[in-house]
Amino acid sequence: MTESLLSVRGVSKSFPGVKALDDVSFDVRPGTLHALCGENGAGKSTLMKIINGIYQPDAGEISIRGEEVRIKNPIEARANGIAMIAQELNYVPEMTIAESFFLGRLPMKFGKVDWRYIKKEAKRILKEEGLDFSINRRLSTLTVSEIQTLEIVRAVYHSADVLIMDEPTSAIAHKEVESLFAKIRDLRAQGKSIIYISHKMDEVFELADDISVLRDGTVVSTQRAADITPAQVISEMVGRDLDHQSYPKEKVEIGGTVFKATGLSSEQMFEDIDLEIKAGEIVGLAGLIGAGRSEVIRAVFGLDKLDKGSIEVDTKPVVIKNPTQAIKVGVAMLSEDRRLVGIVPQLSIMKNATLASLKKVIRGGYTHHREEEKLVAEYFKKMNVKAPGLQTRIANLSGGNQQKVLLARWLIADPKVMLLDEPTRGVDVGAKFEIYKIMTELAKQGRGILMISSELPELIGMCDRIYVMSAGRLTAELTPDQFSQETILKYAMNEIEVA
Repeated sequence: MTESLLSVRGVSKSFPGVKALDDVSFDVRPGTLHALCGENGAGKSTLMKIINGIYQPDAGEISIRGEEVRIKNPIEARANGIAMIAQELNYVPEMTIAESFFLGRLPMKFGKVDWRYIKKEAKRILKEEGLDFSINRRLSTLTVSEIQTLEIVRAVYHSADVLIMDEPTSAIAHKEVESLFAKIRDLRAQGKSIIYISHKMDEVFELADDISVLRDGTVVSTQRAADITPAQVISEMVGRDLDHQSYPKEKVEIGGTVFKATGLSSEQMFEDIDLEIKAGEIVGLAGLIGAGRSEVIRAVFGLDKLDKGSIEVDTKPVVIKNPTQAIKVGVAMLSEDRRLVGIVPQLSIMKNATLASLKKVIRGGYTHHREEEKLVAEYFKKMNVKAPGLQTRIANLSGGNQQKVLLARWLIADPKVMLLDEPTRGVDVGAKFEIYKIMTELAKQGRGILMISSELPELIGMCDRIYVMSAGRLTAELTPDQFSQETILKYAMNEIEVA
């Protein structure tokens, strides 16, 4: 057996105006988890897309078990025993769960698709994984976290020799994380290899055998996990020591109520939700997958229909039936799924940034491009967006930089209330800190922020109050003296009887 199951040698890749990878080399040993760490824009996802055949390298080679291979597309990658779970989920919304398990590899019988086998096998997979879904349920009705869980199950089911996982735990709950880690350990025991991309150092050091650090498209180091510390990895990732606390929360003067929701209800999603946010407050919304957190703010922003309830902004009653009305009354929303409800891939990062504030740059029927560039450049500097230029297509940016552009979009719109759904999902440690600072600055300006996060330390570190949801209902409203991960989880699982 060769020492490396997969070997990458001298891989380089350039896009218009930017060199994404420069002479990258590393080896993945059989039966190990190889963690790939780096800031957003370091080239991690680009490298994985080359290994998976989505991109072709400009130079370099890839070998499997010592033999060089040319991987022209993901189908060839699968044929070579490589499967990938991408950070940005790729799925067909109208496809059923059963169909999704066999996408690209439909079993045939007598020249026809064997639907009986597909349904039988899908039922077996879901039962084995303890997932309570109908096999006929369409993916469009699932949350991001539920779809990601199914993506993981599908990749593991097809038993690749090399499994690439790009931020696989970024949108799944503790129970699913534990299940994933158990699968990873089982796969390693079978001699499979996992390339694991994560910004969560606790995950990396719990799972990794080897760690490679990328910075600005080059490999800074590759070594055994036992020979390096989390602090050293972070320092190599960012090229500097992070000499600040994890959560730059500051004491901000709390003003009057800027947002109030009373009795919000939506059939089968959530019921009787009361929320209040004051000027200068960062309010958390916690809960497990399926609790209804995202559904609540989608309804508030006008993306989904409200059956009952009333909303006030700046103490004035408002009616929000669509996002345009929400923006008009001063409510902005950053979605957890930036691809589906966020970026416009074909547009430049500048056009994406001004999309919610066109009145500021269009007058007399014409776009004032110089003013638009000046406005966007100012916010991109504040956000530290890494991009070749303002005209670069947003689709060419890393996930973290796309998130910064979306945040800039809402800062330009100047809202009174910001609804942030998993604002740091899939974002590296340096960028996370920048987002936290922006949130703090917004609070100082007297805006109200409602933040959904599945990372409990993040909620505890950044929030003034935390609402907790379980099964579509509020189960608690916690003040800082009550903050603890154990308390939040107990209310999220509805294990505490609430008076």
